Amino acid sequence: MSRPWTADLGNGTYRNPVLNADWSDPDVVRVGDDFYLTASSFGRVPGLPLLRSRDLVNWSLVGHALERLEPEADFAVPRHDRGVWAPSLRHHAGRFWIFWGDPDHGIQQINAEDVRGPWSTPHLLKAGRGLIDACPLWDEETGEAYLVHAWAKSRSGVKNRLTGHRMSPDGRELLDEGTTLVDADTIPGWFTLEGPKLHRHDGWFWILAPAGGVETGWQGAFRSRSFTGPYEERVVLAQGDTETNGPHQGGWVRTAGGEDWFLHFQSRGAYGRVVHLQPMRWDGEGWPVIGRDGEPVRTHPRPEAPEQPVEAPASSDDFPGGRYGRQWQWTANPRPGWTVGHSGDGLRLSCVRTAYAHDLRALPNVLVQRLPAEEFTVTTGITLNTREPGAKAGLAVLGDAFSWIGLEAGPDGTPRLVHRYAESVAEHERDAEYSRPAPGATVQVRIEVSRGARCRFFADTRDGSGFRPSGQVFAATPWRWVGALLGLFATAPAGTGPSGTAGFTAFRTTGGPRTTGGPRTTGGPRTTEGPRTTGRPRTS
Repeated sequence: MSRPWTADLGNGTYRNPVLNADWSDPDVVRVGDDFYLTASSFGRVPGLPLLRSRDLVNWSLVGHALERLEPEADFAVPRHDRGVWAPSLRHHAGRFWIFWGDPDHGIQQINAEDVRGPWSTPHLLKAGRGLIDACPLWDEETGEAYLVHAWAKSRSGVKNRLTGHRMSPDGRELLDEGTTLVDADTIPGWFTLEGPKLHRHDGWFWILAPAGGVETGWQGAFRSRSFTGPYEERVVLAQGDTETNGPHQGGWVRTAGGEDWFLHFQSRGAYGRVVHLQPMRWDGEGWPVIGRDGEPVRTHPRPEAPEQPVEAPASSDDFPGGRYGRQWQWTANPRPGWTVGHSGDGLRLSCVRTAYAHDLRALPNVLVQRLPAEEFTVTTGITLNTREPGAKAGLAVLGDAFSWIGLEAGPDGTPRLVHRYAESVAEHERDAEYSRPAPGATVQVRIEVSRGARCRFFADTRDGSGFRPSGQVFAATPWRWVGALLGLFATAPAGTGPSGTAGFTAFRTTGGPRTTGGPRTTGGPRTTEGPRTTGRPRTS
């Protein structure tokens, strides 16, 4: 297994990706000497992750801006292709602002004086289906405010178009019906124009926006002397002769020393959308040039910035005091009772009763985090504290297909080691390996992930034989817009009455980032989930 991934090479240079995990559709802002980044969180809760850095290379997760998703009823079950799409993060009038498009409800806005909160209640700025990728601009010279957004064809029948509005300075009202700023159907060869970021620079209105699709697209720049246009365009970043496919959609930021940088994603299949950092300069005609003459860099001298320890968002978790770290999210809005408080270390989950335990993709009570690196190993211990027949708990790799290993109480309540999986087209899990006894209702489980997100499962039932491989190699799969996830869960068959709990000891990853988490999170749930609604693809 490889050594932990670090973007900071320790010699004044860095390598891409600077965030080697699924931080999709990033946007970034500088406030003082600190940089802050947010990303799409889709239907996971809490949403709108907030990362902090002092050098754009080393990042830590400092919290989330969105405690729950609204409307509550819509996100009581997993909605992997809905929720928060491509947020924009800005700082204006002493406050942090985040705007995003929910493709089924419209454009929303929240704000806070401190990035750690408290954040305001979401405000629906523009209602409608298919309104996505919203970005505000406050013109500091004129005092006017603007908004630009893209369109999702899957909801609106419209795509490849950017719409602009004048906006009230408080960000709570649009002042006109909207104007088409860019219709990319009129630009030869351009398609799937989306993800706009709006700026003022050197007397121009700038829209930095990707086109060409997630896997193979490019980054475009548009400029006009007037907000309403007309805009001229140019491709400012593309794959070229590099191995970085689809280098696009992200944010431009300027350091305190005046350097310009651009953060964008690269789609990496089951690993999701990893984040790259590119140098940025301006050519003689005033256009941005991103990367090395418009192509992505693999390594590059670091930004001129204050020294910062080598760091990456945490993945390991000891669950001190029974609380989980910031890196974890639920697959839907959580409900009271999903976690069980206690004073020791380790996580305790309720075996939530459900009629859908045969399909992890349908469960809202799965605690998940991103795959932390291309190659890594994850290990945790599981104890099943119930003899309720059919109760189970496990460690999962979860995507459009899934596989998990853990414990299940048999018909007589005796716990057994089980390993199950389901293909993308399957609606019911099946055995990946024959079950076997689990003395003491406890087991250590391990997943080794190798290049290509190939997952090998192991278990140690403490019978003296050590870790033994289980089943065939499982190839992790993403949902269309979300990378595969690591998950912990505990369920019991539908019914009434107490169903018991499951305990998880320290969750350790090696080969990924070696950092520790921040403050812990309590919280949790009781469930009312319905049938599986994986909600396939976002097709803008």
